[in-house]
Amino acid sequence: MYESAKLAWANGDIDFNSHSFKINLYLSTSNANTLTAATISQLTDITNQVSTAFGYTQNNKAVTITTANSSGTITIDETTNPVWTASGGAITARFAVIYDDTHASDMPCFVCLLDTTPADVTASDGNTLTITMNASGLITFSGAASD
Repeated sequence: MYESAKLAWANGDIDFNSHSFKINLYLSTSNANTLTAATISQLTDITNQVSTAFGYTQNNKAVTITTANSSGTITIDETTNPVWTASGGAITARFAVIYDDTHASDMPCFVCLLDTTPADVTASDGNTLTITMNASGLITFSGAASD
């Protein structure tokens, strides 16, 4: 989770229950994995998004964010598992970024390295690129309550 998103969430500027969120794909040459607030605080700070072509459209894929509380463990999750179908060529990406589309600056919230090698992930023509989110959620907060 980007530092700027952590601060925006703490200040009440990001509402995971009522805001809309989208996901973008980025190339290996992107700075998407730079998590410091000084570097990435709005979507336009992230370089080298995959170009609109071959079944991928920039700034267009909506995702669903949910929150849950289970015995004091708070989980923020993405339940859509976004899919792009390559058409007329390949879709190649290294990173995915989920951002708050309701926030005034399209606040980047979460970044995902698509292959931990790290290596590019490619969906060739006619195939799909599917991002399956971790079963444990995007992020969890846990801890015992104290008096």
